[in-house]
Formats: sequence, structure tokens, C-alpha cells
Amino acid sequence: HMTAMTKASPGLYEYHIAAEIDAEFRTGNSDHAYPLIVASGKNSCVLHYTENNKILNDGDLLLIDAGCESLGYASDITRTFPINGRFSKVQKQIYQIVLSAQKSAIASIKPGEKVNTPHEIACDIISRELTKLGIMNELNNLSEFYMHKTGHWLGLDVHDVGTQVIDDEYRIFEAGMVTTVEPGIYIRKSDKIESKYWNIGIRIEDDVLVTKDGYDILSKDAPKTIDEIEELMADAA
Repeated sequence: HMTAMTKASPGLYEYHIAAEIDAEFRTGNSDHAYPLIVASGKNSCVLHYTENNKILNDGDLLLIDAGCESLGYASDITRTFPINGRFSKVQKQIYQIVLSAQKSAIASIKPGEKVNTPHEIACDIISRELTKLGIMNELNNLSEFYMHKTGHWLGLDVHDVGTQVIDDEYRIFEAGMVTTVEPGIYIRKSDKIESKYWNIGIRIEDDVLVTKDGYDILSKDAPKTIDEIEELMADAA
């Protein structure tokens, strides 16, 4: 993911960045855990976009969902960053909502906590903040902008086996479980929304191990704050 951030620039194509990620995986003697997603501009609002063949335009965001499989175990990591290396004011607004939702969701993970708690926390934050911006109102359904769960089990498969509900009750986290935490906001073109927000798709995804005292973010070395991303991309320019 850091290589993708340092290599991306306007005028390249999504497949150029896909090739860089593929090379990193192969060099590390690993394979893709799932089809690679390199989604720029409006493509970032399409879940499971895999065409990876559009040009990278100045001013757009690039959403990359890429995880390798090593020694039989899968990872699942997503980062979103500006193609030109600098977030616009509007992009920062939406990005910070997703980041805040993700951090708060992760902070709730610990043994004994219900597994749906991170999702509920993320939904509450995203709903509240999108309403403040006028993107959502009381008539909107959150699923228009956030249409997937905040996490899934991770292990020998990228969507590993195991239910989240037993006897009509959500399971509780136990030490040794691994879950993704991946809130997102996807704002498609709509006459109901100010045009400055159109085609902004942002997802931030980490892999989180439940420990006996709380959690450990296994993918923590991949930059995800606005300052970290901009600094990395500026140094590579």
C-alpha cells in the first residue's frame, strides 16, 4: 500500500498501480488473497470494482483494496489517498469522518464485547457527520452511502468461516479472533447532493487481532492519517 502511494500520479492508469502491488506480493513470495481493487474517481464508489483499467485523473481519489495470502493465511487491507498527493478540502472532510469512525470502531474491540458493536459505532458516527454536512437527512437511508458491514472474520480465507450470531444473539469477541474493520462512505452523483461531494468513495480497512487485553492492529504500518499519507507522497515526488 505504501508503494502504491509513492507510485501513483496523474496520467498513469489503474493497472500501472495494480502491477506495482502485484510485484510487491510476488517479491514477498505471496499471492493475492482476493481479486485486486484499484478504483479511481467514480470507480471508488463501486464495491468490488476490478476492471482496474481507467486513467488516474488529477484531483481524484484512489481506493486500493489489496491483501496478500502468505503461508495459507489471508490479509485484507484498504487505503484511500489522493492521486496528486494532496487531499482537497472536501475530500478531507469525508476522509476524516471515515477515519474517525474506524478508530472508534477499533477502540471498542475487546474480549467480552459483542461483535456488532464496531459496526453500530461506525454507523452512528457516519450518519451523524453526513447529516451535519447536509448529505444525509432524516429521510435518507444510511445504506445509500454505506452499504456493507464494518467487518468480517479473517483467517485461512479472506471471508473466513464463522457466524456472528448464535441463538439469535451476537457473539462476543474472544482472544485469538481476527476481524477486519472497514467503514466507508461512497457518494455517487445525485441531484440531491452538492456536486462538490460527487464521486468521493473512501474506505479504510485494517486487520485486527483480539487480544486478552483488547486488540492489536496487524496492518498498523500502512499510513492512514491525512498527514501521514500526504507526507509519504510528498517525499516520493
